[in-house]
Amino acid sequence: MIDWETGLKTALSRWATAQAISASGSELLQLLARYETEVQRERPTRLYPAVLAEVLRRIGNEFGVTTTDSDAQAFGASVPDWPAFADSAEALQRLQARFQLVVLSNVDNASFAASARQLGVEFDLIVTAEDVGSYKPDPANFQAMFDRLSDIGSDSGRLLHVAQSLFHDHVPAQALGLETVWIDRQARPGGATPPPPTPVTPTWTFPTLAAFAAAATS
Repeated sequence: MIDWETGLKTALSRWATAQAISASGSELLQLLARYETEVQRERPTRLYPAVLAEVLRRIGNEFGVTTTDSDAQAFGASVPDWPAFADSAEALQRLQARFQLVVLSNVDNASFAASARQLGVEFDLIVTAEDVGSYKPDPANFQAMFDRLSDIGSDSGRLLHVAQSLFHDHVPAQALGLETVWIDRQARPGGATPPPPTPVTPTWTFPTLAAFAAAATS
């Protein structure tokens, strides 16, 4: 839904240029993928802006740069600046005409609320990392979602998990018995997500959310 890799790359590249760090956007995203997972495991109750702030400090250390509190906090606060994919709002509206929409987000409540304002729908249920006190791929996040499905008159047997990240979403979702849809906009794993720890084959794969919405509502 949200083009988080573009948002992250923009913020990281701006910081790197200011620090005279010679690294490509792809290299910076790979470092982020490593350190974000590390920080989320070490400090699962830390809110996502604080996770990003610590990630930037660790990336800075990688290049021998001391990251200021101001820079770290600015990076942590960048989530509202991440753009939505161009097809997201229309695809979600099309899906909502036939299905309930549940979000299992790996950010905090305030950050997700800022992103959601770009998407043009009111979600039926939202569960964030802040609500759970841990981050995907922790199964606790999925269990927290399962526990709240009764609030909207649903249950886990009716879920289809739609996501980009094989690491954060498809591996744990399939381990819990869910069918999954991979929105593979890059046509390859990587970017700002670590590789999956075990082989995983999504139930279905689509190149965009719009393509999935068209298939699901046709």
